[in-house]
Amino acid sequence: MTILTKYLLKEITANVLLVMVALIAMFSFFDLIQELEVLGKGTYSLAKILLFVLLSAPGHIYEVMPVAVLVGCMYSLGQFARYSELIILRVSGISLQGIAFLLLKVGLVFTILTFVVGELITPFSEKMAQRLRIKATESVIAQDFRSGLWVKDGSSFVNVEEVMPDAGLVNIHIYEFDKNFKLRSISNAKSGQFKEDYWDLKGVTKTVFEKDTVKATSSPEANWRSLLRPELLNVLLVLPEKMSAWNLYSYIQHLSINKQKTTRYEVALWAKMIYPLACLVMVILALPFGFIQQRASGASTKIFIGIMLGVLYQILNRVFVHLGLLNDWTPWFSAVMPTILFLIAGIVMLHYVEKR
Repeated sequence: MTILTKYLLKEITANVLLVMVALIAMFSFFDLIQELEVLGKGTYSLAKILLFVLLSAPGHIYEVMPVAVLVGCMYSLGQFARYSELIILRVSGISLQGIAFLLLKVGLVFTILTFVVGELITPFSEKMAQRLRIKATESVIAQDFRSGLWVKDGSSFVNVEEVMPDAGLVNIHIYEFDKNFKLRSISNAKSGQFKEDYWDLKGVTKTVFEKDTVKATSSPEANWRSLLRPELLNVLLVLPEKMSAWNLYSYIQHLSINKQKTTRYEVALWAKMIYPLACLVMVILALPFGFIQQRASGASTKIFIGIMLGVLYQILNRVFVHLGLLNDWTPWFSAVMPTILFLIAGIVMLHYVEKR
């Protein structure tokens, strides 16, 4: 690593981290205000609220990292321009493309950091935060239907009235059909816990429908082998955007096997792979602003422009996701287009600065 690269890395990293801390503090403050509304419900004390906010912080780091890189780089480049450091680099023989290459090395550090936080830290911390909140407020995981969670499992349909924070199941109903889609049996269980590769059901009653007869049996416990796994239930705790790529892939495979729609999760999977690269794109987008005259654009103006561009990027991400779901666009297109548009904008601006 050259002295110049070390210098750029030191200066830009300091400013990016400063912006990131400010943004995380703001989002954490909003989380705290929101959680104070349920203070005292169950055992949800102030200490647990603060722990919930702390566990939610990695998710905010992942979300704001490209914005922090953009604003931090714009401010740093503005300072370099103010003290004529960029001009010195150009006079010393380093081209605009060379400066961009040096900055991309810095951006690569934040790309790797974003990937690590998004893949290894956020899924775990978000799951812990939601479990802490649900358990403390004596709630169950929210479902889309009043009757609970419905899952297609091969030729069976499974209804779980309550999914507990520890992935335990309460009041399970299994409706098994034959190849002709005729109801073959109904199994009910009071509770279930996952053991190695099967579910251990308690308080089981089973009704079997044959040609002319109906047989009912009961047992204190039974083993149930299913495609449903505790890790698949994480989708109920963690938003798709905050799940790990592996969990998203596993859940997509589960939905595909059961011939269910996977677009929402495919978009999230593509976004997980593309989103860290946005840090590199933000570096390219920030570079042209360093060559704008300081009088024409002060530091505060550049920070404001950077924040607005970052907000615009986040809005475009959400808009393309929802448009893709409504219009059934190809998942990779919905996930990639906002980043591609910002990359094109950065390249066009660099070309304009080079021609000046």
